[in-house]
Amino acid sequence: MKTMRIFLIIIFVGIVATLGYGFYIKPEDYKTGEFCIGISVAALFFVWMPLFIYHRWKGKNVKDYMLTRENIEKMRDEGDQKNL
Repeated sequence: MKTMRIFLIIIFVGIVATLGYGFYIKPEDYKTGEFCIGISVAALFFVWMPLFIYHRWKGKNVKDYMLTRENIEKMRDEGDQKNL
């Protein structure tokens, strides 16, 4: 798990560096700046975000986070016990 975290941090720093570079060179070289900004935004949403979501949800049960009848009843019971 630690290697995945380091990998995500390295990718994120690279994406932010590319985005900053694109904004920095934008007035001088308009097309290259736009390309760097576009690539960094696309990489953020199509590469980094799915890897991050996979890393955070790995090993968790999705049913625990869904609003099913059982979970709603559990929430009501816990609310009654806490006198909310």
